[in-house]
Amino acid sequence: MHYYDVAPIKIVRAGSDYFTYCSEQVLQIGQLVTIPVGKLLLTGVVIKHTRKPAYDTRAVTSALDIPPLPNPLLKTALWMARYYAAPLATTLQTILPRGLAKKRRAAAYSRQTISRNRTHYLLNKDQQAAVDALTQRTNGTALLHGVTGSGKTAVYITYAKHIMAQQKSVIILVPEIALTSQLIAEFEQHFSDILLTHSQQTESARHQIWLNALQSTIPRIAVGPRSALFLPLTHIGAIIIDEAHEPSFKQDQSPRYSALRVAATLGAHHGAPVIQGSATPLINEYYLATHTNSSIITLPRRAQAAPPPHVDIINMTSKTNFVQHRFLSDSLLARITVSLEHKQQILLFHNRRGSASTTLCTNCGWSAICPRCFVPFTLHIDKHILQCHICGNTAPVPTSCPDCHETDIVHKGIGTKLIELEIRKLFPHATVARFDGDTAAAHTLEKRYQELYDGTIDIIIGTQVVAKGLDLPHLGTVGVIQADAGLALPDFMARERTFQLLSQVVGRVGRTNQQTNVVIQSYQPHDETIRTGAAQDYAAFYTTELARRRKSHFPPFTYLLKLTCIYKTEKAAINNAQILAKKLRTDYPNLYIFGPTPAFYERQRDTYRWQIVVKSPTRTTLLNIIAQLPPTRWQYDIDPMNLL
Repeated sequence: MHYYDVAPIKIVRAGSDYFTYCSEQVLQIGQLVTIPVGKLLLTGVVIKHTRKPAYDTRAVTSALDIPPLPNPLLKTALWMARYYAAPLATTLQTILPRGLAKKRRAAAYSRQTISRNRTHYLLNKDQQAAVDALTQRTNGTALLHGVTGSGKTAVYITYAKHIMAQQKSVIILVPEIALTSQLIAEFEQHFSDILLTHSQQTESARHQIWLNALQSTIPRIAVGPRSALFLPLTHIGAIIIDEAHEPSFKQDQSPRYSALRVAATLGAHHGAPVIQGSATPLINEYYLATHTNSSIITLPRRAQAAPPPHVDIINMTSKTNFVQHRFLSDSLLARITVSLEHKQQILLFHNRRGSASTTLCTNCGWSAICPRCFVPFTLHIDKHILQCHICGNTAPVPTSCPDCHETDIVHKGIGTKLIELEIRKLFPHATVARFDGDTAAAHTLEKRYQELYDGTIDIIIGTQVVAKGLDLPHLGTVGVIQADAGLALPDFMARERTFQLLSQVVGRVGRTNQQTNVVIQSYQPHDETIRTGAAQDYAAFYTTELARRRKSHFPPFTYLLKLTCIYKTEKAAINNAQILAKKLRTDYPNLYIFGPTPAFYERQRDTYRWQIVVKSPTRTTLLNIIAQLPPTRWQYDIDPMNLL
């Protein structure tokens, strides 16, 4: 009889990640099995061999007829559970597909094919130097810092060919499903049978792709968002993270892991280097790279010689700049008109969806508020509804005030739907498309990418999804409706996010021999973040922001822990938050402990949320605090990407 510690993929008992079972047959580490737990039959993962315990054990029911998980992936899962203080069952749910024990019918998974103009790459001197530097690495993390348009994708493809020639697989992570189509289109000209996984696929399709990776005996290219990191490829030779600065690489549900950190661990277990590609690297990552043995590889120039875009920063406080329209400046309208005449595309960026952000009565001051979350409803004029962007709650658009019964109802604020409506009025003959969180599934950026690439869509309107890494060869003008919208957020990452978005959206143009233009509208045109973002001056922004972080004791100079309590009543949330804060200050007198304060969104889905923020010079101390949290009503996020 053989004995094994097996971890079920469902939480059985708090604090117990795995249990001992016996088996007459020899099992492999990483083997997926079915085990009895109480009256249930659960799927589990064999973690390790163990000795016969002093108590009686139940027998493993059966072993699933699939190969065991690769040892590096299993080790990474165990590390994630420790590093992020998450139950191992929750971590295993993250790395394994749903319905693991289900029998699936083999079905061919079809996807949209994208045609591209380029068929081969001729690397310039900077790109070749970057490839040479990468091929000399055998492990660790390298930061590929290339300006927008510097040809990072060409470097990825050439480097991937080098890895594949060594009979090893390559994982490429992208921040958005929308960018997957673009990257796949580039890679499919050089590699066949690419593994593609993302959340919009069916459960069955994702399961089949996962099994394909597990059973594959040849090196593969795998592409997808952060979940692609857990495709069970046996021999991984490199992990490439494109647009590595994006917040979507941090999961916001337990285990709240960073794909950048997990990739570094998975790469270490495989003996594979990790490449973080970005024009605007995270300050934490850049600082880490400069203070460790990580290398920073630069692509300081654009891949193709092209005139830089002409950038105008428009002061939104001056009404003389807005004679023709209330929120589209005269300069922007002129640029749009010229670009349309020259058959060039226009991209208008605004990081707020909907039609108007506030609905109020000018007579008595009443405002339309979500009764579940206590935040203003957003008007969606196309559906003629008010919607809460936190819980999704909807309400009819009022024709009169429910308090004073007057009809003086106004809608204020700018959203992408309002921009689309106004642009269609001003340019009725242009083909206009909007891309944001409200876009119908059949018309997403991913589905319409070929139209964007070919230039058949004249004016593109969208939130941050259109600002990230898109290659639009026909783009002539970029307009930013309100560049400083994110600066007012009470978060240590607000300036960095604003700089990244601005720098990235400016980088969508200036890639052809034609003159291109950027019009940035801002209420704070002289703000340092706006100026450096418009100029794409990463070095200047990094220097000033790092000094600000050092002075205020924020990462990379400290570790952060965000604790949030959730109760049905405000009184219970406040009382329990105060009790924990008092205990923490007593037990950890040398730490920076802030709060308790209401969370940025204090009320969500009929619950109240109060939070405590802890800063510590050591991460272990924060893990100790997590271990002492009450078992219910508290959520924690270690190394949070924001404090909102």
